[in-house]
Amino acid sequence: MASGGGGGAAARMDPEVATELVRKGSTLLLLDVPQRTLFGIDTQIFSVGPKFKGMKMVPPGPHFVYYCSSSRSGNEFAPTVGFFLTTQPSEVIVRKWDAQEERLIKLSEEEEIRYSEAVRRFEFDDQLGPYNLESYGDWKQLSNYLSESAIERLEPIGGEITIAWESSWMDKAPQSDMERRLMEQLRESKFAKNVPVQSERRGCYYTSIPASVKHKHVSGGDLTALNLDKTSLLESVLDKHYQGQEDLLLGELQFTFIAFMMGQSLEAFMQWKALVSLLLSCSEAPLHTRTNMFVKFLRTFYYQLKHGFQRTQDSRSEDAANSLFLDEAWFSRDIFLYRLSKARKLKTLLETTFGWDLEDNAVNLIDEDDEFAPVVVEMDGS
Repeated sequence: MASGGGGGAAARMDPEVATELVRKGSTLLLLDVPQRTLFGIDTQIFSVGPKFKGMKMVPPGPHFVYYCSSSRSGNEFAPTVGFFLTTQPSEVIVRKWDAQEERLIKLSEEEEIRYSEAVRRFEFDDQLGPYNLESYGDWKQLSNYLSESAIERLEPIGGEITIAWESSWMDKAPQSDMERRLMEQLRESKFAKNVPVQSERRGCYYTSIPASVKHKHVSGGDLTALNLDKTSLLESVLDKHYQGQEDLLLGELQFTFIAFMMGQSLEAFMQWKALVSLLLSCSEAPLHTRTNMFVKFLRTFYYQLKHGFQRTQDSRSEDAANSLFLDEAWFSRDIFLYRLSKARKLKTLLETTFGWDLEDNAVNLIDEDDEFAPVVVEMDGS
C-alpha cells in the first residue's frame, strides 16, 4: 500500500502504544479491493497494494472515505465515489468490493459480525494500514463542525457521493466561464471515462441558498441595500433551515468542501460557493450581530483554502497521476473568491500562493496582526 500523503508515524510507535490505539481506535475492513485502486480517508490517499485490507487506528468521529477503481494498466480511473461515516471507539466497519459495480458494498449482519470478531482477534492486523495520526490535526480543522446529525441531514440516499450521478444537474447549474471549463475538463479527464449512465440522480440534501434578496413591497433603493449587505438574507436562512444554529451552517460548509475536494463532487462545489458567497456578502453580521459565528467561519474558511492550496503546491510529480484533488484553476482570477475575498489573512494567502495582486483598499476595521480579521466585501463585479 503506497501513500500519497505522508505516513510512517505508526511504524516508529511503541508496540504497546500502537496496540492500545488499535483497541480504542476504529477499524475499516475493506475486502477484495483491487490493486492500484486509489483509496482515501480524510486527508490521506493511498494506492492499494496486494495485501491491503483496510485501515486501523482510525480516531472516533466523522470521516470521509473515497476511492476510484483503476484500469488494469493503471492509466485510467472510474469516477471517485465517496461517503461519510461517523466511527465509534473500537468499532469495526466492514465493506466488500463488488467487482461488477466497481464499488464497496455492505455485507449481511451475520457476515459483518463474523469479520468484526476476526478483526478483534487481530487476524487481519498485518493487512491493515495504520491511520496516520500526524495528519489527524489537519482533518480536525476541516471537520470540527461536522456532526453525525449534520451528515445524516445532508447525505444522499444510500450515502454515496459521486459525479457520475450529477450529469443532469451540471447541465442546468448556473456557471461562470471558468466553472464551465473546469466541468468539461473533469468530465473529459481520466477520472470520468466510461462513466455509466444513471437513470436516477442521487443528490445530497443541501440547503437552498437564494442568490439574491427579493421582496415585492420594498423600494428599489432598499432592495439594493439588502443585496449589498446580505445580513438579512443570512438571518432568514439561519432561521428557516438551521433553526438558528450557526454550527449547522458551518457543518454544511465543511460537508460541501470535503465532498468537493476529496469526492470531486461538482454539486458540492456549487453549494460551497453559494454558502461562501452568502457569508462574504455580509457586512453587518460579522461586525455586530454574528461576530462569533464569523470568527468561526473565517477560521474554517482559512483552513479550507490552506488545504486546497497545499495540495497544489506540495504535489510531487510522481504523485500527480494519483491525486484526487483539483488544481489551482478552481482558485484562479475569474473565480468568485477573487472578487469576494478581502480578509487580510486570506488576502496574504492568495497573494503569496498564486501571486495575485489584490489592492488593499479595504477599510481598516481591525488590528493588522489579528489572525482572523473580519471580511470586508468588495461588491464590484460580484
